[in-house]
Amino acid sequence: MKRTMRTAALAAAVLLATLVAPAGAAHADAPAPRVDLRVLVVSDGGPATEAIAAELETAGTPYTRVDLADAGRPVIDSGFLAGTVDGRPHARFQAVVLPDDNPFPAGSAEMAALADYERTFAVPQVDAYTYARPEVGLRYAVGDGWAGSVDGVRAEVTPAGLAGPFGYLAGEVPFEDNSPAVDESYAYLSAPAPGADFVPYVEASIPGRPSKGSLVGEYRHDGRRELVVTFVYNRHQRQFRLLARGIVEWMTDGVHLGEDRNYLAVHVDDVLAADDRWDTELNCTPGDVDCPPGEGTPDPIRMVPADVDHATDWQDRRGFTLDLAYNAFGSVGHREENGGADALADKFVAERDRFRWVNHTYTHAFLGCRQDTSVVPWTCATLPGGGTDWVGEDEISDEIATNRAWGHAAQLPLRDDELVTGEHSGLRISPQQPEDNPHLGPALTGNGIAWLASDHSRDPAQRRVGSATTVSRYPMNVFYNAGRAAEQVDEYNWIYTSRAQGGSGICEDNPATTTCLPEPLDTATGYAEHIVPLETRIALGHVLANDPRPHFIHQSNLAEERIAYPVLDGVLDSYEDLFAAGTPVVNLRMADIGTELSRRAAWRTALDAGQVTAYRIGTSVTVETPGGLAVPATVPTGTLHGTTAYGSAYAGARSGWATSGGTLTLALPAPATAPDVAAPGGSRHAPTAPAPRTRVPRAVSAPAPQGPAG
Repeated sequence: MKRTMRTAALAAAVLLATLVAPAGAAHADAPAPRVDLRVLVVSDGGPATEAIAAELETAGTPYTRVDLADAGRPVIDSGFLAGTVDGRPHARFQAVVLPDDNPFPAGSAEMAALADYERTFAVPQVDAYTYARPEVGLRYAVGDGWAGSVDGVRAEVTPAGLAGPFGYLAGEVPFEDNSPAVDESYAYLSAPAPGADFVPYVEASIPGRPSKGSLVGEYRHDGRRELVVTFVYNRHQRQFRLLARGIVEWMTDGVHLGEDRNYLAVHVDDVLAADDRWDTELNCTPGDVDCPPGEGTPDPIRMVPADVDHATDWQDRRGFTLDLAYNAFGSVGHREENGGADALADKFVAERDRFRWVNHTYTHAFLGCRQDTSVVPWTCATLPGGGTDWVGEDEISDEIATNRAWGHAAQLPLRDDELVTGEHSGLRISPQQPEDNPHLGPALTGNGIAWLASDHSRDPAQRRVGSATTVSRYPMNVFYNAGRAAEQVDEYNWIYTSRAQGGSGICEDNPATTTCLPEPLDTATGYAEHIVPLETRIALGHVLANDPRPHFIHQSNLAEERIAYPVLDGVLDSYEDLFAAGTPVVNLRMADIGTELSRRAAWRTALDAGQVTAYRIGTSVTVETPGGLAVPATVPTGTLHGTTAYGSAYAGARSGWATSGGTLTLALPAPATAPDVAAPGGSRHAPTAPAPRTRVPRAVSAPAPQGPAG
C-alpha cells in the first residue's frame, strides 16, 4: 500500500462512504461532517500526556482534558464524542491523545467508543508513551529490540518523517544526558511487526545491533491511525521540544488553532555606559551596591570601537540583530572627561542602522525607592515622617525624555514607546521594594511608553504599569560585571558553591537553586567547559519552547574577551544543526514581542471563557470569536483568508494571527488525491487488553540536576 502523508484536506465525505459509523452505515450522499478544532487529551497524570497538553496550551490550541483518576470525570462514550448539528454529523474533537494505546480496563466500552469514533470521522490517535508490541504494530522490545535508557542517544528522523510531519527538522533528534548519575529517558526500541502497516518517523540504533528501532511511528489498522511513541519524556526535555510541533501537526492533519515558532532576541544593556568589574579578592563589585561604601577601587569595563566592528561582523555572519539598550550619559560623561572625544559613541552612531535601539534611561539611575547603600544589602530610605522615599515622577520622566532626545539627535532607529529602566528599577523587587514606585506609572504614561522591560526571574507575568505593558526578559548567567572569562568563573564559583568551599552559600540557603556546583570550577577552563554549555542549553530551551521573551546581557560581555559570543554562537549553532532552513529563528524587537504576548493572553482568556467556537467542514474552516479578537491558526500552504494567503510561511506550513469582526473563515486547499486510508479489517472494536505498564525514570518526573552536557 502506498504510504503518503495525510494532510489537512482529508475528504470527509469519502471517509464516511468507506468507514462505518457506530450507529450504522453512512451513505455516500451524507453531508460532510463538522469537525471541531479541539483535541481530546485523556490523561493518567503521567509526564507524556501532560507534555502534549502543555504544548497545546502554550500554542493556544483548544483542548479538553479528561483525568482518568478523577472519579467525577465524564464517561467517554459516543454521546460525549459526537452528535449532530444542523442535520450533519458533528465530531467534537479533531484528535485524541491517550497515555498509551489503551489505558482502559480489558473490554472497556470507553476504548471501544473511541475506536469507533476515530474510524467514523478519520480522527487520529496519539499514543503518548506505550510499550512496543504487536498491538501497536511493533515487535516486542525483547530479543532483537531494546528496552532501557536512551540518555545521550542521537535519534534520526526517517525519510518518511522528513517528508511528513517532522520535515521542519534537519534530521537528528539528540536525547538529553544532563547528569550521568540520573536516568533521564527510557525507550522501547523495535522494528515493525510482520505484516503491520507501520511507518517509522523517528528511529534510533538498537544497542549492540546493526538495526534500528522505532521511537515514533504511524500505525494504520482497522480503519484507524495511531502515532505510536515508545519513549517517555516531559514537557521540558529537548527531545520532546524538537518533536512536539510534528506531533501536533500529525494529529491535527496540519489544521489547528494556535501557532508555534522558535524565537530568540538578545538585549545588550548599558551600551555607551561602563559596567563596574567584579573584584576577585573582595567577592563584590566596587562602585556598586554589593560592596560596602569605600571598599575597593572601581574598575570599569567599557566597549571600544573594535568591539562594535566585531558585533556587526558577527551579526552579518549569523543573520541576527542585537537590541542595544543605551544610556546616553555614558557618552556625554566620557566626552566631558576626555576633551570632547568618544570614539565608541562615534562608531556606534556611524553603524546605528545595523542594530535595533532601546531607551535605557539617560544615566541608568535607580528609579524605585531611594536606596540606602550604607548597608549591604541595600534598603529603601524612609522619609522623616515615615513611609518610603520614592524617586519622583519628574526625575523618572527626565531620565526617559533626555535619553530619547539624545537618541533622536543621533538619528538612532528608536521606537519611542519602548523602555528598559536601569536594573528594571521602578518595578517591584523583593525583599527591599515589594511594590512598584507609585510615580512610575504616571511617568510612563506621560512619555507614551507602551512596552516596559521586566526581569523574568522576579517579575515574569505580563502586567500593566501606567500606559505600559511589561515584557519580561530572561537574565543570562553571563554577568554584567565580567569582561573576562576568569572573572566570570570566579563570581560564578562565589555564588554557586558552599561556604565551606569559599562560596556565598546561596545553594545551602535555597536548595531549589538548580545551578549549584559540587566544587568550584577551574578559572582557566570552567567558562568554556561548564558555563557556556549550560547557558547554551538553558537559552536553547527557551527558544524551543515557543517563548518569544528576550534574553539580556550587558555591553561588558561584548568587550575585552567578548565572553557573550560563545554562548550566543552555541545557541545558534545548535539550532542550525537541529532545524531545516524553512524553520528559522524568529528575531523580534521588544514591541513585537510584547504584542505577541498580549495577543496570546487575550486569546487564552477567550478560550478559557468559552468564547471561541471553531470547526471545519470539508475544506472550509470557521472560527467564531468576540469581535476584534486576534485569532492564531496554523494551516497548510495554499490556505486563503479571503483572496490572500493566510499568515506567513514557517516550518512547512502557514501560521499567524488574523483579526475578524467575529467570524473568521479560511479556505483550505483541496486534497491532491483521494485519502489513503487503511480499509477496515479484523475486529470492529478496541483491543481487549490494556497496554502494559511502562517505565518512567525519576528524572522525567523530577528534573535532573543542571549540568553542562546536552
